[in-house]
Amino acid sequence: MPESLLAGERFRIGYALAPRSVSSFIQDSLIVYAEKRGVDLIPIDLEKPLIEQGPFDSVFHKLYDAEWKKQLEEFSLENPTAIIVDPIESIEKLHNRVSMLDAVKQLKIENLEIPLQAFVDSNESLQDGIANQGMKFPLIAKAVIANATADAHQMSLVLNRDGLNGIKTPIVLQEFVNHGGVIFKVYVAGDHVKCVKRKSLGDITEEKLENSENLIPFSLISYFADNDQSDESLAKLMEAAVMPPSSFVNEVSKQLRRALKLHLFNFDMIRDSRDGNRYLIIDINYFPGYAKVPEYEQMLTPCFLDLAHQKRSKETANIAHEADSNGHKTQEADSNGHIVDN
Repeated sequence: MPESLLAGERFRIGYALAPRSVSSFIQDSLIVYAEKRGVDLIPIDLEKPLIEQGPFDSVFHKLYDAEWKKQLEEFSLENPTAIIVDPIESIEKLHNRVSMLDAVKQLKIENLEIPLQAFVDSNESLQDGIANQGMKFPLIAKAVIANATADAHQMSLVLNRDGLNGIKTPIVLQEFVNHGGVIFKVYVAGDHVKCVKRKSLGDITEEKLENSENLIPFSLISYFADNDQSDESLAKLMEAAVMPPSSFVNEVSKQLRRALKLHLFNFDMIRDSRDGNRYLIIDINYFPGYAKVPEYEQMLTPCFLDLAHQKRSKETANIAHEADSNGHKTQEADSNGHIVDN
């Protein structure tokens, strides 16, 4: 795929983001890098109807309310070849942790799983929910709704049955898998993928299970997990962590993108400490903070260019279809049996 558009050709992307999301995506370095390659990033004025703005070849957004959804539908009707990144109905599947990881189950990839988890809608059914799934402690308690709100990020580590007494339902409980204190965050932008490793909760030994609190909020987990590790040892741990094979990461990303029907997302993947070939996806997020990724401009801009060529193909197909429709004549036999054009 070309690294830029043809001379004089521009691809205009309108972006609609909440103010807090702008800095995690739109930075000067991206604007300049993309602009040099024929892509213009243009803020959408949320105080004005979308249909009155533009022209836009594509719309990137991270808004979900009913009014915005209506505006996107109107825009798409008026601009059938414009590309919406991404459809709200596809995004909404990631806003519910009960169904968030369903797409992973559809993938046909060896050595890839999701942790055991259970949705519990009442405190009375907490024990049954765990038993029915065959789950073992420790567990991670996660809010059902996964979005940009503060409550969605409130999580706790449940270390034993007594810890369940502090849980408020409804809740999603996910079995914790020891993974060496390293998590792999995989960022996807269309066909372009970047995997980075980040510090995570360290392995939980039987000794820690027996000599700890029953329930620990994630805000205090760093102390629980790392009170016996120095900064130097943690740095060595991160440096020694081997990245997953790039071919594996790329295949997971490709299949997951198709299953989710999304262009922009990231997923958190861990490697089982007991089995180095076993990987688990534990979380998926729509439109993450790409600016955290080193050289993210070089990842996103090719995605923009892919969309530009995709739009051009749609336009070419539409023109060909219209030409075919206008030039097509039906033929029938007249009363004498001769073929005539209508």
